[in-house]
Amino acid sequence: MPAISLGLWQNFGSVDDFKVAEHIICHAFDRGVTHFDLANNYGPVPGSAEENFGKILKHNFTGYLRDELIISTKAGYTMWPGPYGDRGSRKYLLASLDQSLKRMQLDYVDIFYSHRPDPDTPVEETMMALDTAVRSGRALYAGISSYNPEQTKIAVKVLKELGTPCLIHQPKYSMFERWVENGLLDVLEETGVGCIPFSPLAQGMLTDRYLHGIPADSRAARPDASLKTADITEERLQQIRSLNEIAKQRNQSLAQMAIVWLMKDKRVTSVLLGASSVKQLDDNLDSLNNITFSPGELEAIEKILKK
Repeated sequence: MPAISLGLWQNFGSVDDFKVAEHIICHAFDRGVTHFDLANNYGPVPGSAEENFGKILKHNFTGYLRDELIISTKAGYTMWPGPYGDRGSRKYLLASLDQSLKRMQLDYVDIFYSHRPDPDTPVEETMMALDTAVRSGRALYAGISSYNPEQTKIAVKVLKELGTPCLIHQPKYSMFERWVENGLLDVLEETGVGCIPFSPLAQGMLTDRYLHGIPADSRAARPDASLKTADITEERLQQIRSLNEIAKQRNQSLAQMAIVWLMKDKRVTSVLLGASSVKQLDDNLDSLNNITFSPGELEAIEKILKK
């Protein structure tokens, strides 16, 4: 059965935020979550999420517990100024990994990702950096994120030839963003690579937040947010409400149904979620109480999504 992974992209800047994050992470582990996902640039400030996660690890997860955790990080987006602080060069990826390990106070991570493809760097160079990370013991496995089907084929082939198989792909995938169904999932199945979708709730649209429009305190209402008010059209709101009705019939929240809808595909290894409170975490984890869809439910969902 697919599992749930926890993404940690907040910086936990204040003392109160840090305590909340510590509680969420420990509670997640107690409920069976073992995969914690970060990236070098998560913050703000870039690096702060890793630094604070390292403090939480040191205070709460010592000794044998480290062997029960899967910790992943990534490099590929802007981390520092200059030509070697972004994208997919060997110099950037390996320098970034060293810095990530220092921030998290770790000897190694379980998975090190190329966070995005780099059109200005040969894929062979990027994959050689991942291979070096594994062979040096700084990472146990290599992964990629946001590579399209053709890019994925090439990256997986290069890694295989180097002798470091690609373990996992982390694409953006939800009911509202289904590009992975146009070839990527087939490539992953053919090559034996796992899939951990991120943003499964479509930046909060697949929750009860927008059932009655756009709340003033919502993500879409913030001017600096990636989710824009223009994205939440009346047609989209109608889809959200219709999907919510199906979820209620399943005794689930819309968010819970959206999470397990991804899990219906055997090629999905885990689903990557964020949580800002223990309650939200518990609600998401409770989605696993009902992971089965009837053919009629799937047909009804598909009809809504195609409108």
